[in-house]
Amino acid sequence: MRLIINGEAQTIAAATLSQLLAALDYEGDWLATAVNGELVHREDRHDHALDDNDRIEILTPMQGG
Repeated sequence: MRLIINGEAQTIAAATLSQLLAALDYEGDWLATAVNGELVHREDRHDHALDDNDRIEILTPMQGG
């Protein structure tokens, strides 16, 4: 499936948002995710189906000062 992830086109075999995160090695409870501009809560990622050309944003906390 062709997806736009954080602004970059990628082809990844993932049917749901949680499968996509696992395929990309994202883990932890501190992620923020959105699909096509709509926030997807952590508890909804397992059931959130992805479609070709969906735009996915994955935000992780950054450390710094």
